[in-house]
Amino acid sequence: MKRVSGIILSFVLISSSVFGDYTYEPQEENLQAREWFRNSKFGLFIHFGPYSVLEKGEWILERSKRSLEEYTNEATSKFNPSKFDPAAWVALAKDAGMKYITVTSRHHDGFAMWATKQNEWNIVDASPYRIDFLKQLSEECQRQDMKLFIYYSQLDWNHLDYFPLGITGHHSGRPKGGDFNKYLDYMDAQLTELLTGYGKVAGVWFDGMWDKPGADWRIEQTYSLIHRLQPATLVGSNHHLTPFAGEDIQMFEKDLPGQFTQEFNQVSTEISSLPLETCETINNSWGYKSSDKNFKSSKDLIHYLLKAAGNNTNFLLNVGPRPDGTIQPEFIERLQIIGHWLRKNGDSIYETRGGPIKPMSWGVTTQKGNNIYLHILQWENELLSIPNVGTIVRATNWATGSQVAVTQDSRKIVLQIPKTDVDEIDTIIELELAPADT
Repeated sequence: MKRVSGIILSFVLISSSVFGDYTYEPQEENLQAREWFRNSKFGLFIHFGPYSVLEKGEWILERSKRSLEEYTNEATSKFNPSKFDPAAWVALAKDAGMKYITVTSRHHDGFAMWATKQNEWNIVDASPYRIDFLKQLSEECQRQDMKLFIYYSQLDWNHLDYFPLGITGHHSGRPKGGDFNKYLDYMDAQLTELLTGYGKVAGVWFDGMWDKPGADWRIEQTYSLIHRLQPATLVGSNHHLTPFAGEDIQMFEKDLPGQFTQEFNQVSTEISSLPLETCETINNSWGYKSSDKNFKSSKDLIHYLLKAAGNNTNFLLNVGPRPDGTIQPEFIERLQIIGHWLRKNGDSIYETRGGPIKPMSWGVTTQKGNNIYLHILQWENELLSIPNVGTIVRATNWATGSQVAVTQDSRKIVLQIPKTDVDEIDTIIELELAPADT
């Protein structure tokens, strides 16, 4: 993921012609995959690579100003996730109520977590582990019926043809020079490997294009390659811009759509009609950082999931495994609590869309057919007034099953919710609407 302190990326100056101007007509398989994605709501993000050895996050090569030689000696040569258990990882995600996993096939260091044939900078040839990590995880996802998305960094701090350099990567010690078109050929060759040798790939999650905002990334060629090899594969890019043709989902890093709370999201990016996703960390780090103990509470994470659903957005929640391949207990504990909560309340989230009432200070709404779910996250009064959303046939407290008193006029609906019925995490009120034609 991207964290560059003090740098404001001026993407607003990029013209669409830089990235290609072409039309894209998704095939039926792709449209069905988009619908599945919208219904899924919750996924697991995994940042894992040799940077985990240094225990200081995935940006350590850049932030510490290490050379590639130092990074190789200190990280890749010692990267041996011998306790990696793909069955346990996938089972953890399923138990948490997650419907898909997005994993770093390579991050900005360019190190491939699979047996790429394009160079030896990979987990099989350049680490003592010598096993194809991605193959193991892909096969386990297929066994447990879990969709797999592949994160792929377009930025590369290692490859000699990633030149001229962009905003980052100026301390790695690489010789100056290279052919960027050859680098893009290399990238397409790696993507071909991933899309032909690792089963069904639910999506490709790009990141790093922001490093060279003025470059011609040949996205028409790359996106067309992906859609040709696997038409159902969803393409998204973490470029913080309005989506380009060929993209199937729109992502928001550490932000809900339209909120612009992060420096890199301070752009008037249009919220598209594509499926939406927001990603966030459990502590403050994407890759493993042993000193980061700033863990968000399970309640806060459930609230973020609810706010995402109320904004018609999926929630991709990250873990950064330890260098031995195990996931730290603080992450496991929170995922288990979320999963327990979803087993009781997930029907008010899965397969819903953002409700008819915009997110408010008290909470959000989701909707499925004629049922609207009020998710009351912060409310101390017994009366809650909402806009009139239609004729209410029945209002039910989700947790207790008791009927909620309702008064209604042409402008508003007032619900009476006794304080004894308020849930500590989320008071869910299900409103059943009369059919529109009655």
